[in-house]
Order: sequence, then structure tokens, then C-alpha cells
Amino acid sequence: MRDEQPTVDHGVHQRRQAQSKKTEEILEILSSLAHEICSQEHQLPRRIDPTEGLSRDRIGVSISDEGHELDQVVEALRHLVLTTPSSAGDNFLNQLFGGRDPVATLAEMLTPILNSSMYTFKVAGPQVLVELEVLNRMAKKAGYQDGEGTFVPGGSIANLVAMIIARNQADPGARDKGISCKQLTAYTSDQSHYSIKKNAGLIGIGRDSVRTVSTDTRGHMDLEDLLRLIRCDREAGRQPFFINATAGTTVLGAFDPIQEIAAVAQSENLWMHIDGALGAPVLLSERHRHLIEGSELADSITWNAHKMMGVPLSCSAILLKRRGLLSTHFNESATYLFQANDDEFNPGTRSIQCGRRNDAMKLWVAWLFHGDAGYQERINRLFDLADYAAGKIADDPDLTLTIHPESINVCFEVRGQSSAMICETLDSQSRLKIGFGDACGSSAIRLVCVNPDLGEEDIDRVIAEIKTVAATL
Repeated sequence: MRDEQPTVDHGVHQRRQAQSKKTEEILEILSSLAHEICSQEHQLPRRIDPTEGLSRDRIGVSISDEGHELDQVVEALRHLVLTTPSSAGDNFLNQLFGGRDPVATLAEMLTPILNSSMYTFKVAGPQVLVELEVLNRMAKKAGYQDGEGTFVPGGSIANLVAMIIARNQADPGARDKGISCKQLTAYTSDQSHYSIKKNAGLIGIGRDSVRTVSTDTRGHMDLEDLLRLIRCDREAGRQPFFINATAGTTVLGAFDPIQEIAAVAQSENLWMHIDGALGAPVLLSERHRHLIEGSELADSITWNAHKMMGVPLSCSAILLKRRGLLSTHFNESATYLFQANDDEFNPGTRSIQCGRRNDAMKLWVAWLFHGDAGYQERINRLFDLADYAAGKIADDPDLTLTIHPESINVCFEVRGQSSAMICETLDSQSRLKIGFGDACGSSAIRLVCVNPDLGEEDIDRVIAEIKTVAATL
């Protein structure tokens, strides 16, 4: 007797064919739009006035009750993406990210097609193994021989995770019963990222409990001031619990003295965190890793791969020196979700999130392609570009170099001109996307050399554009 083959209902077959055809059509549209974006990204789009909103004649059709035909939607989408600045263009120097890694972008484009959530092996399958592989390698690079980590949506959330764990370690009943300790105080430099203060408000200790430590002329945390503030808080009956050291400050790109701060943290029995959102990847460069020497002494590290490593946004990890802390402070019982496999393979038991996007695959693919050697070459190239830019600026009598850069941020001024006004004019005229910030007591233009595809001639052009605009003000 012959085995009967399962039959597929004719209606089901037709629906599958229709779905397949629709998917192919969408993929063709994606390919076309991607090519169009890449072909035009070297010229910044005309800046749109945000006060006009998504007006029908500027960006596209409005959302309606009945919806729109696909061709209308695609045209609205096309107009939207072509009026959005691309961070991969050679006129984009505004943030601590830029450029495009084609291999990582390929993996990123596949991520929403799979649409996996990274809470269980049952749902995400081998993607969980990929995430564990990447996090383990990052932890080892930081010097954590038995560390752990998790991906989070951005460096601010990575810093938040570290502060929550540090708070709970200082006040063991805080997670279940709320904060019971006398006022907890945290310490961070006056050049650190604003997320430290914001997170203090989120974890219940209050923004006013963050002590701002002064810095030296190069933007490094002042150890004497740190010790003074800790001593004052103890004398006032407060409880110090957390020190944040910054590896690559937002404006100057400065690296706090990690080993010295670690010694203070150890002697004072405080949690030490490194916000390495910008600078942690220097661990991959033999030439520059001395900047974060002593990383293995810290309790936790924030590492953004979407900055110096060029992986598409966002790709941020929080790494912990001690394995088991993430599940201790974030695991919850959820039998409807965690139904199979050991918790090692269920990352949701170690995450601040439930549903979580797959940010590991693109970094894994990029690291497979480039290897440590390729990333070392990339990071060295970024530092070389910054050094070149600093030299050109220092030699120009119309410009003032704030300080010689410690990493990839080059801060400078045009003599006698407002940095803010220059940057605003460059933006309004769609010439350059470049920002400014407070640096060493003055407002300086911040040239971020994070795109390795730029050449020295691009740096020359950017400086010339800045001077040209400044001359018109």
C-alpha cells in the first residue's frame, strides 16, 4: 500500500503564491530604494523646515482611515528617505557614528525578514548561539575571563543596566522592597554623558545624588576631587555606591584614568563602571588600547559597536565582570515564555527587556569578515585621520585647535567667529552636518573622524567649507 502524500488545499496554495509574489515585489522595491539612497547620499538633501510637518506636498500623503495604494505608499516612502540625511555620506560628521559597513548592513537587512525576538532559544534558535559568541568575545577583550553581557538599545540603556545592578548590590532589598539605604550617591566627570544623571532619576536615587567630578585641562577625571566628594558624602551620612569612568567623552573624546579610578573604587568598596560607548573598541588596537588599560578592573563596561566599529545602529552591549549578575537582577518567572532549554540559552532571563531585537547577527557577520586585524586597522585609521585633521587645524592661522585630540574627536574654533552659527549655517545650506560643544571653557566645532572611508582630501574639504562659511558671517 502506497503512503499517501499530504495534499495542499487549492485555496491555501493560491494564498501562498500571492504572499510569495508580494514578498518578491517588496524586495524589488527595497533594492531599488537602497540603490537610490546610496547614489545620492554624498550630497546632503535640502533641509526641511520641521515646523511645516509632514505636509502633503513636502514629504508625502497623510495617514488616513482607509489607507493608500502600494504605489502611493512607495512614492511617499521614496520621498521620505531621499529627504533624510544619510550618515554614510562624506558630508556627515555630526555624530559619533558614520560611514557604512556593507557586510554588517547586509546582515542588518536580513534581521527584520527573520524578525526573531531574542528571549529564548525556542524562538531565535542559533541566533542565541551567535549572540553568546559575540558577547563572550567582547568580554574577553575587556579582560573578563568569566564575564557575561547582553545587548541593549543604546549606550544610555547599557549605563542604566549597570546603575541598576550597582544600586541593588549596595542596597540588596531595593529590587523587591524599594530603596531603604540612606541617600545613595554616584560620581561621574563633568565631561561624561548625560545618561548618568538621567538614569539616576530613573532608578530612584534622584538626579541630585549624582556628583559631578571636575576634570583637568584635557578632560580627564580629577582623582583628588573624586576622593574629596566621596569623603564629603560619607561625612554627611550619605552612601557612595557608583563611579562612572568615561572611555571616550562625547565632546573631547577623552579617556579617564581607568587604573587610578579602579584603585579608588576598590579602596572605597564602590561599583566601578566604564562608559566605553565610544572608546571600548580601542581594546582591538594594539596601538591605542593603552587608553583603556585596566578595563579588567571595572565591574561593568558599556560598548557600542555602532560607533568606532561601524556596525549599523543600534548595536550596544553591557558587559559584566561577574557571571550571574544579570539573571540575579533581571530574571522573572514567566512559564508562558521560558518553556524549554537551560537558562544559558534563554537570554531573556538576563535582559532588562522582554521582546528584544536581534542586534548580534550584524556584529557577528562584520567580525567574521574583518577579524580582529581588520578592526585594528579600522580603528588605527580613525585615529590617523583625527591626527591629520588636528595638524591641519594647528597650522592654519585662521583656526584654533582646542587641544590635540586623544582619540577621534577634533575640537577647534574659527578665530573671531561663533562655532554655533557656523554649524547652523552649514546645516541650513545643506553643506555639512557637523556639531559643536563646550570644550575647555569655550564653544568649539567638533569634527568626528569616525568614518574610515574618508580620506585626507575630505578633511581638507571639510575645513575649507567651514572657513568659507565663516568668512560670510
